[in-house]
Amino acid sequence: MEAKSKKQAELRFYEELNDFLPPAKKKCSFIYYFNGNPSVKDAIESNNVPHIEVDLIVVNGKPVTFDYLLQEGDRVAVYPVFESFDISETNPSNNQPLRDIKFVNDVHLGKLTRLLRMTGFNTLYRNNLEDDEIIRIALEQQRIILTRDLGILKNKRVQKGYFIRSQQPKEQLREVILRFQLQNSIKFLERCITCNGTIEETDKSLIETYLKPGTQKYFDEFFRCKDCGKIYWEGSHFSKMKKFYQELKNEFE
Repeated sequence: MEAKSKKQAELRFYEELNDFLPPAKKKCSFIYYFNGNPSVKDAIESNNVPHIEVDLIVVNGKPVTFDYLLQEGDRVAVYPVFESFDISETNPSNNQPLRDIKFVNDVHLGKLTRLLRMTGFNTLYRNNLEDDEIIRIALEQQRIILTRDLGILKNKRVQKGYFIRSQQPKEQLREVILRFQLQNSIKFLERCITCNGTIEETDKSLIETYLKPGTQKYFDEFFRCKDCGKIYWEGSHFSKMKKFYQELKNEFE
């Protein structure tokens, strides 16, 4: 009886936004009950959908911003971020496509971080970063926040972010590549998997004193991180990395 005394609006979430909804609300319209005139952002996030995953909101056939105040009988359609093309002419919100792709990852995504760096993507990560610092870095450096924590994506300061669905690192990598259409941007040995610095080829004579005798004897081609100094050569670990990279490239060709 209490719900009947409240105002009602009709909500419908599209495509991957349904990942956040319970089964009864997936891929269908449903009634949202409310008092007063909450913002459409509040209505969206009360259904566990982070505002940062939303790019277009249409109320009664017209695009609106997040601060639109819900009215009795409104029909609300909510669409996910269209990262692959610019919809600024139809979208009055501040979410604009970001094509200089850089990431900052939360503390739960250490393994994904290594895979992203291994495939050439600029990815900041520290296992002691607090949410506020992640948000500050994302804003200052124009980075996309990758996270498994819905709470950080609901922070109103967040401008670009994505909730990682999978719990498996390799599947997480594929998810990010497909989500941001990075299939043609995969590169090998451009980023240090330890610190995210850039890697360059180096002369053996310059790093010989850092090498073990066996490495000195059997290998001649070396690469070094310009930031932390980590040395790479074509040993067994290098070969495994290269094999994974090639399999990934082949998958998206």
